[in-house]
Amino acid sequence: MSQRPNHFEMRPMTSPPLLSPSPYSSLLRLLLSRRRRPTPPALRCRLPFLTAAMSSSSSYSTRNHGSVVADADGLARKVAAIRAAGPAKLQVIADFDATLTRYWYDGSRGQSSHGLLRQGNEEYDAKREALFEHYHPIEICPDIPLPEKAKLMEEWWEKTHGLLIEGGLTYTAIRKSVVDASIAFRDGVVELFEFLEERDIPVLVFSAGLADIIEEVFRQKLHRSFKNIKIVSNRMVFNEEGRLVAFKGKTIHVLNKNEHALDMAAPVHDNFGDPNGSTDDYSLVKKRTNVLLLGDHIGDLGMSDGLKYENRIAVGFL
Repeated sequence: MSQRPNHFEMRPMTSPPLLSPSPYSSLLRLLLSRRRRPTPPALRCRLPFLTAAMSSSSSYSTRNHGSVVADADGLARKVAAIRAAGPAKLQVIADFDATLTRYWYDGSRGQSSHGLLRQGNEEYDAKREALFEHYHPIEICPDIPLPEKAKLMEEWWEKTHGLLIEGGLTYTAIRKSVVDASIAFRDGVVELFEFLEERDIPVLVFSAGLADIIEEVFRQKLHRSFKNIKIVSNRMVFNEEGRLVAFKGKTIHVLNKNEHALDMAAPVHDNFGDPNGSTDDYSLVKKRTNVLLLGDHIGDLGMSDGLKYENRIAVGFL
């Protein structure tokens, strides 16, 4: 759930983070360009793993300039196949927290869509924080079997959602939480969204966070919507007074982000309380057999499960 206490701080990296800043549109241009062109020096600095993919040399190191490529030759083949198929066959599936948003914010760990939320009720904020302190070590423990961990993650999410309902979360609290939050999109995200929208390439934002908060972040930080973006996340149901009364559909947590949740995809709503309609082009998305997958958690690899893709490039943000 990646909910962090307000006092949580870490020392910023001294080396550039993987694929940052502003790699996104350059990446898509490389994938969609049919003619091979020299890679500009500036791009080689920011995207060393793609420089390797464009090279016919097999001597490229799998570790270079802060990036890691497991199979440079395999990546090159995928890039070539995606280029040949063109934009009509491509879709982008992206996690939200720490993938589309910055990991670092003003020198400290940025907040997630769960972590930024303040209900306006200190008792319930404290109860959710206590859940984080109990379950987060379980989430990041490598020694717990995944089936056991998945059950505990679902338990954590259900308890948290219950506290949000019981504590009387409102539209107003969500808006204020986003205004006060330490959250921002990575450099290049707007450029990426515009690039994809111009080419009718769908983007599926797949998050174990809270859809309504993600949408409010879009509204406040980007000040516009994109017709090609759908969100798959935990969506709230509010009453006429703007108070949370339930959650819609199945619970999505960090270890079940897969095809079983794709029927919850919905456009970014312009306002709170807009109808929770589902996507009307899911069948068309399933026909797009080339996938660019972006994430920061091992569970994000499951976001493309159920899609019969031909080529998938998975990029992990460390």
